[in-house]
Amino acid sequence: MLLRQRTAEEPDLGELRDDSEVHPLGSIPLARVRDDLTIAERARRLLDELLLVCEPEVQDAYSAQVPNLEGKVVIVTGAGRGIGREHALALAEAGANIVVNDLGAALSGEGHDDTPAQQVVQEIEAQGGEAVANGENVADFAGAERLVAQAIDRFGRLDILVNNAGILRDRMIVNMTEAEWDSVIAVHLKGHFAPTRHAAAYWRERAKAGEEVRGRVINTSSPSGVFGNVGQSNYGAAKAGIAGFTLIVAQELQRYGVTVNCLAPNARTRMTEDTFDMGAPAEGFDPLDPSNMSPLVVALSADEAQGITGQVFHVWGGAINALQGWSPGELFASDEKWNADALLAELTERFPEGVAPTGMVAGMQAAGGQSLRAQ
Repeated sequence: MLLRQRTAEEPDLGELRDDSEVHPLGSIPLARVRDDLTIAERARRLLDELLLVCEPEVQDAYSAQVPNLEGKVVIVTGAGRGIGREHALALAEAGANIVVNDLGAALSGEGHDDTPAQQVVQEIEAQGGEAVANGENVADFAGAERLVAQAIDRFGRLDILVNNAGILRDRMIVNMTEAEWDSVIAVHLKGHFAPTRHAAAYWRERAKAGEEVRGRVINTSSPSGVFGNVGQSNYGAAKAGIAGFTLIVAQELQRYGVTVNCLAPNARTRMTEDTFDMGAPAEGFDPLDPSNMSPLVVALSADEAQGITGQVFHVWGGAINALQGWSPGELFASDEKWNADALLAELTERFPEGVAPTGMVAGMQAAGGQSLRAQ
């Protein structure tokens, strides 16, 4: 998929645009920041915009008016609260059957409680949907296999995997313990690998049997992972790994009809409220409402999004930016092996004031988000 870059003449992301305009920033905002639309309608509009910046053959394949996930089977990990809960509800609203996975642990990853997952199942059933709870630890390889097997046994198939489960154990690197590092890496990074690996094996078997596969993996990175945030070396490293994991697995699974994409969401959840000032506005659109993340998940899950893969989307309210990470930058070229003294001279000449990361807030602002104040 090719995304066009915004020209100097096109309006800035902060300007709400008219429905008749296309705003191809390499950033893809919703048609308008509207909180009076259903998740399904917001997803439909978003899918329209995603397809407008796709290659022509992807546009030609699009004919549906509303993303229809009727009969699809979805696993959402970490779906008992926050963003994961909103994904589960939105996917169910679009017609999918949901496996609501949540260990029910504390923010630090400790403990177990089946209640959050069961409550989301009850909400989905109250809306007329079908869902089942699952309490497996996604960082456990065998547990992830049982999770995938439950979806297939219960609903007869698996179409979509949304990897969302995560924990926090923030600490400056000089004070971080081995356990704090290991636990965060395990839940986030291995917790993405393990379910994906078992789902991918299932889809490969179906593809080799001659079936048409339209599988989806939707991962969850973070602004901390794509831009870097002080005090989160474990969390940020895991989330950066998830972005890299997305790019690689998208290439590996494309041959089987599976797309793999990734969100870097900004939302008010129990994982962010302790770190940032994230109060809700008294009235009007709330850009940090976790439900703002879910239209993109529904849109990417639709059959019409089959040509969109390997993308990492930064999401802030109604602003969605298809990030272009690790693009070529300053080149230091020599016709032969560099001499260290000459290379040092070149480095200091090119960077006379030095060079350092701009940090998460600057990255978020460049991607269409707004500043958060650390508490």
